[in-house]
Amino acid sequence: MEKLLVLYSSRNGQTHKIIEAMRCEFSGYDVELVDLHTNPRKNLSKYDKVLIGASIRYGRFHDSVHNFIQHHSEQLAVADSTFFCVCLTARKPEKAVPENNAYIKKFLAQSPWRPRTIGVFAGALKYSEYNWWQTRIIQLIMKITGGSTDTSQDLEFTDWDKVSEFARKIAGRG
Repeated sequence: MEKLLVLYSSRNGQTHKIIEAMRCEFSGYDVELVDLHTNPRKNLSKYDKVLIGASIRYGRFHDSVHNFIQHHSEQLAVADSTFFCVCLTARKPEKAVPENNAYIKKFLAQSPWRPRTIGVFAGALKYSEYNWWQTRIIQLIMKITGGSTDTSQDLEFTDWDKVSEFARKIAGRG
């Protein structure tokens, strides 16, 4: 059975939720799921495929994403590796493709790693989980970008069909 290492950075759980949805498409793989916030060290040569998924918060990936990539850059260069980003800007169709996504462009400009496959998924706006300060910052960002500033409801923008299609591609069935 082929081995798939799935690493993720999730702040409010949407990236982890996306990973869990993808796992349905990974039958036939021995999947190891690892939270990047634990600062793992892995021998990537033990895996047939490597998938990294990370969310954006205030325009940045969590430091653990960059740390893992820096520490494993040589192994990632030869691995069958995939990366995806979860961000609220991807709620707009033109920003939901890697070639048009500012976070992916910035990531690729700063990273030594060149994943074989890259995806972008819209995240969720979870006002109910933010503290007062986070709510105000996110409301400001949403106002600037034309998003919802209504704190009375959480909104999920993830395109689950797109997530499944991406996972099938990783698994070699898409």
